[in-house]
Amino acid sequence: MSGLARAIAALARWVALGAAALGGVATLLCLALICWSVAARYLLGQPQPWIDKAAGWLVVALVMLAAPEAQRRFEHIGVDVLTGRLKGRAAHGARLLSTLSVALVAGILLQAGLETVEFSRMIGVMTEIEGVPVWWIQALLPLGAALLMLVALAQSLQLALGQAPDYLPDGSEELPRDTLARGE
Repeated sequence: MSGLARAIAALARWVALGAAALGGVATLLCLALICWSVAARYLLGQPQPWIDKAAGWLVVALVMLAAPEAQRRFEHIGVDVLTGRLKGRAAHGARLLSTLSVALVAGILLQAGLETVEFSRMIGVMTEIEGVPVWWIQALLPLGAALLMLVALAQSLQLALGQAPDYLPDGSEELPRDTLARGE
């Protein structure tokens, strides 16, 4: 089973890195569009309102695509005053609880995102930009949630098996299985 857990973790790692790369592209596109919008508005006197909408969509994309990588690196929100002081079994338990919590929230977000997309498709809502349905943008929500859930579940599986996830925030290694079994 540990080989399967490592394979799932490797898949989650590559998925998170790929999504983060796409999030980086979304960031650069957003920057380019905003620069273009400013130049068009203030230098040419021809505002381009569609750019503001597209830039907003790109922000949604970059957030949803960067979240799995942030989770993989354990860079999500935590109570550092507490988690920074935990050692051994307590630190391991806190990491496991953390990853399971993120997986649960991602599952809720996935379900809500799917329902949102389904509803928007059903009623045919369109954006202000001709030919672009709202559900195309809303689809980023369940996509990001699914990727986040994959990463969090892979980390949870590794932690439950006593394995070290591929990245820990303090650079420490996870406890060996025999240490966990002794309760240290």
